[in-house]
Amino acid sequence: MIRIGLAGWGDHDELYERSVGARDKLKVYSRYFSVVEVDSSFYAIQSESTYERWVNDTPSDFSFVIKAYQGMTGHLRGPSRFSDSKTMFEAFCSSIRPVQESGKLKAVLFQYPPWFDCTRMNVEQLRETRKRMDDLPVALEFRHQSWFYDDMKEKTLSFMEREGWIHSICDEPQAGVGSVPTVLHPTDPNLTIVRMHGRNAEGWNQGGSPNWREVRYLYRYNEAELLEWKGHLERLQQQTAEVCVIFNNNSGGDAAHNAAQLMRLLDQPTKPFAPQQLDLF
Repeated sequence: MIRIGLAGWGDHDELYERSVGARDKLKVYSRYFSVVEVDSSFYAIQSESTYERWVNDTPSDFSFVIKAYQGMTGHLRGPSRFSDSKTMFEAFCSSIRPVQESGKLKAVLFQYPPWFDCTRMNVEQLRETRKRMDDLPVALEFRHQSWFYDDMKEKTLSFMEREGWIHSICDEPQAGVGSVPTVLHPTDPNLTIVRMHGRNAEGWNQGGSPNWREVRYLYRYNEAELLEWKGHLERLQQQTAEVCVIFNNNSGGDAAHNAAQLMRLLDQPTKPFAPQQLDLF
């Protein structure tokens, strides 16, 4: 099975008629796509009641990839509201319990920052993180090339297999040490995640600019690039039971269009997006 979805559901205006309120957008989103990445969990640990509502707003065959809280991956700058990391992990795991119990949790995604390089200390951190997540499915995505240097690539993949990490494979520009290559190697027999970040090489490393996030993910894949990925996905499917593809090229409204385009290339059914009204005033 190949599931295709988007990073978040609130920013894809082309999916919604103007009358759709924020609380109803996930219901509408789930008519188009069968999986979504929850990004709000990165910025704050959400309440159990929020996850319960999201579970109830989606069909029984819908799935969530939930991004790990920023304090769990070393992104957090400034003081933490948690007294220690153990308490923080427990709070996060407790919050997502409704998704887990409903059977709609595909994975918790740990995306580590560009400065998280391949060192013994960071390997030990990954081991400790895996233990703290207990039996929850966890996916791992790097942002530092050292994990996939020639002499480390096979060691990294073997480590992920032994420790029970699902591989989050990236499609992103090759723009220096803070980007990783596309490594088409599943590490879990049940699930592989693919995240499509776009290929805006010029904007990838503009982390200090005010609108860096918009610039970084401003990219629309063309048909030739998506056809290439169709082949990749069909090969991955021979090695893992399920593949979840998440389009994260949200900045210019490209993610939903590219996701639907890939679904058509894979002969998956799609629905036309909501008719867009001109704003005359």
